[in-house]
Amino acid sequence: MKTIVSAAALLAASLLAIPASAANLVLYTSQPNEDAQATVDGFMAANPDIKVDWVRDGTPKIIAKLQAEIQAGNPVADVLLIADVVTLERLKEDGKLLAYKSPEAAQYDAALYDADGYYYSTKLITTGIMYNTSATMKPASWKDLTKPEAKGLVTMPSPLASGAALIHAQTLAAVPSLGWDFYKSLQANGAIAAGGNGAVLKSVASGEKAYGVVVDYLPIREKAKGAPVEFVFPSEGVSAVTEPVGILASSKNADAAEKFVDYVLSEKGQEGFLKLGYIPARNGMKVPEGFPARDTIKVLPIKAAEALKNTDQDLKTFSGIYGSN
Repeated sequence: MKTIVSAAALLAASLLAIPASAANLVLYTSQPNEDAQATVDGFMAANPDIKVDWVRDGTPKIIAKLQAEIQAGNPVADVLLIADVVTLERLKEDGKLLAYKSPEAAQYDAALYDADGYYYSTKLITTGIMYNTSATMKPASWKDLTKPEAKGLVTMPSPLASGAALIHAQTLAAVPSLGWDFYKSLQANGAIAAGGNGAVLKSVASGEKAYGVVVDYLPIREKAKGAPVEFVFPSEGVSAVTEPVGILASSKNADAAEKFVDYVLSEKGQEGFLKLGYIPARNGMKVPEGFPARDTIKVLPIKAAEALKNTDQDLKTFSGIYGSN
């Protein structure tokens, strides 16, 4: 009976979270639930005349939902805030995004937004190396993971399961000193590639593996909670997913959507992401506690259009090295 009452209460709470009247703006996002709610709350506080409904899921499921709606002739979302620029580049090339030149873009490096105004990066979620503090080696370079000291002790997410891992692989593959040979060396050294970032965190924090390739905020947050882990920004540089924002060409609320884009790019919006523990994409912002100064973090470039064109082949290349995990 308690289970039934609890489920009913949860359903009632979820229904109360949805405005009774139609929302002025519909956001589709891949942010974690708490982060999505905080972002929406901040926007509505700054724009009290606009109500927002939001739907949260992983980027592949969000895009599948959106594509199904488009095919049915009834796209619901006005604005997207999802994992990576490659996904939004695909939507841009398919004519599904609305160009908008936000005045806030002046405070961003040109590499962090689409020159035509179709999408803008909102934060930097980098991928580097975490290690258990009991590990014998303290890695400083990506190539350290191919050394004998790391044999059989490395785990990482698979590009077949994680969008950030795919961006990471494509980024490192374009670095002349690394390339796909680096992944072959990892495999030969017994590294495991499977699942997503959460599994990597758990494996290294528990001591099951000594080293992991993982997104930055997970081990940094866990270290702050007392976990025996450290995070390293390797000397060659790090890849980054940037959770870009973009407006759907089919939006019925383009003015409100433009205000949302301006908000998440504004100093106030970026402060919101900082409070959630992310590196803001906007220039001149602080970084979360536990992170090094932003100008010391070398973010490796990725060309969204080129990465999109190469995605199928890159996944085949990875599968040829690691198998279909």
